[in-house]
Amino acid sequence: MKKYLLEPGVSGFKMDENDGYDNWLWPDVTLFPSKIPAEQMRQLYGVMMQKMTTQLYREQNLRTYGLVRASNAGGVSFPYVIYNDYYSHRDFITALINSSFIGVLWTPEVRGSKTAEEWLRRMQTVCFSPLAMLNAWSDGTKPWSFPEVEKQVADVANLRIQLIPYIYTCFAEYAFYGRPPIRAMNLVDGFNATDEKVEGKLNSTENPYAEATKKEMKDQFMVGDNLLVAPLFTGETERKVILPKGKWYDFYTGKLAGEAEVISVAPGLDKIPVYVRDGGIIPMFESAQATLKTGEKNNLIVRYYGKKEATYKLYDDDGETFDYEKGAFSWREIKVIAAKGGKMKGSISKAEKLKPDNIGTVEFQWMTE
Repeated sequence: MKKYLLEPGVSGFKMDENDGYDNWLWPDVTLFPSKIPAEQMRQLYGVMMQKMTTQLYREQNLRTYGLVRASNAGGVSFPYVIYNDYYSHRDFITALINSSFIGVLWTPEVRGSKTAEEWLRRMQTVCFSPLAMLNAWSDGTKPWSFPEVEKQVADVANLRIQLIPYIYTCFAEYAFYGRPPIRAMNLVDGFNATDEKVEGKLNSTENPYAEATKKEMKDQFMVGDNLLVAPLFTGETERKVILPKGKWYDFYTGKLAGEAEVISVAPGLDKIPVYVRDGGIIPMFESAQATLKTGEKNNLIVRYYGKKEATYKLYDDDGETFDYEKGAFSWREIKVIAAKGGKMKGSISKAEKLKPDNIGTVEFQWMTE
């Protein structure tokens, strides 16, 4: 495996069918020297494969990432994302949300669609997933297979590239502190039964916010601390979004969306609703077709939303090796403060001496007028 796959340059694996379904790997009567029952071994098998492949890359001091069909909570230390072949879009999002309660990563995939609308809605969803997966080998559907939404699909792919500094920092927080990059709304501060707006009668007429927050949230979620994502599905032209405590702003326009309330939105086909909390700092790459090569500096556009002063720690390392485990990383502090005249002023700290410094120019964009 090392000689014929890793050394020629394979950077990751999609490990399919290792869940064994009911009997594909071995029958239920199979006996193992470990005495572990065959049914349990199907789940352990996926974790064992993750461990083996990760170790092969570690021996070369190279990071990897990939997909796996079988895992459990013990697999969180490996750079793999869980997926399966069940293709319900809504259920993919439910799984994405629920996985955050035990800290594992789940991702939807885009494989095939009956209409251009469904194709675009699925692409918009994976833009805000742990792994933006376009699986075209089987169905043969390509980003341009539906010409009427080809531009919108390209915009989604470009947005994913632009969001890498923010998403990469979310994954650093996951690795260092165990905070899932994708989070259920129940894990968000200000979104629980102790909020003052949740008190009182639970009915949709007198207290719709309380009614909404008492229910299971299966169709909206957080990416990191600052982004709230509310997907739309095929056939939907509008939806309700539940905003947690504090002011929230439209990601695309910077306009105030609401505060601790249920809002109805109709964003059109081009975009799905995305919101940023007050004081939200979103570091982004400039528009590009791909990430830069090793040694090249990344120019940043730092979007700021709202009116509240804020601090954000941006993670930086070489992006390729395990040297970060030896201290070869830096947290660059981005600060936004209120200057004279009420205008906001932004700054970013310098990299520590002998620490990674992959950031080039930094431009601040004040999204909220």
